[in-house]
Amino acid sequence: MRMLGLGAVALAAAGCDALPASEVSLPKAPRRDYRRVRVCFTPAYVGSAHAFETTRKARWVADSLAADPIAGIELVANESLTEEELERVHDRVYVAAVKTGEPRNLAESQGFAWDPGLWPMVLASNGGVVAAAATALADGVAGALSSGLHHARRDHGAGFCTFNGLAIAALRALDQGLERVLIIDLDAHCGGGTHSLIADNPGIQQLDVAVDDFDHYQPNGANTLDLVGDAALYLPTIRRRLEALGDERFDLCLYNAGMDPHEQCRVGGLAGIDESVIVRREDLVFSWCRDRKLPIAFVLAGGYIGPGLDQDRLVALHRITLTAASDR
Repeated sequence: MRMLGLGAVALAAAGCDALPASEVSLPKAPRRDYRRVRVCFTPAYVGSAHAFETTRKARWVADSLAADPIAGIELVANESLTEEELERVHDRVYVAAVKTGEPRNLAESQGFAWDPGLWPMVLASNGGVVAAAATALADGVAGALSSGLHHARRDHGAGFCTFNGLAIAALRALDQGLERVLIIDLDAHCGGGTHSLIADNPGIQQLDVAVDDFDHYQPNGANTLDLVGDAALYLPTIRRRLEALGDERFDLCLYNAGMDPHEQCRVGGLAGIDESVIVRREDLVFSWCRDRKLPIAFVLAGGYIGPGLDQDRLVALHRITLTAASDR
């Protein structure tokens, strides 16, 4: 794999342009040791004409890494999913609608205005989840600058989510011989789309801790959903759910690392969840996987600009995940 120099960050893809620098910065904390973490991204992740955080922030985070690298983090390109791979999880009529734009209400069911750039964008970003899962199995930890996943159903999109790369990656892992996949969903909103796609599969388990009841569902089997309304209970709830897994064995963890629980997020934020809580949450998740030697692949998930959360600050929140991932 050829790496193009961007300081400690690189983009591995023939023909991909170097990422432009930005003015984004994050205060540097003392670091004792770090690990190499490959994180998937290509410019196609932001190819839709519809300008919204879900369709733009992958580039914002990539630009910030070019300007201010995080030790150990390397951006790498990934292959896009094929139409056939999408149809492993999603209805053929819905897939065709996203590809062609017709019927328009179905093509726009996630909430975006359709344009020809939407199709290659979602193929690339969902492909990043699958690639990150495969890389995590080899490296121990990996990620993708993907978002807009966990609300998508088999036959339609929802809540800014077009296709469900979490379910696609989990099912691909089982197809390739893994026995059990854990999905940890800490987006502000409930992962009802994911649950609808994996609920009846005994090889996939979802641990979902939300602070907003959008996409609420009744979990079945070993799947869990906690709706937290008090920030003081947020980290204890996550810790309790992780500890409750005890010695259960998983082969892979997929982590939907949303920043929208942050109190300044206009879509889903909960008062009292600030940057320090997010830092402790990420340390908790990555340490738990590291202690169990459980490969983990993370994605960006939710996080939205608002009056108290501008673009730079949102990017800084997502960088917390990258920093935690690269800590040994």
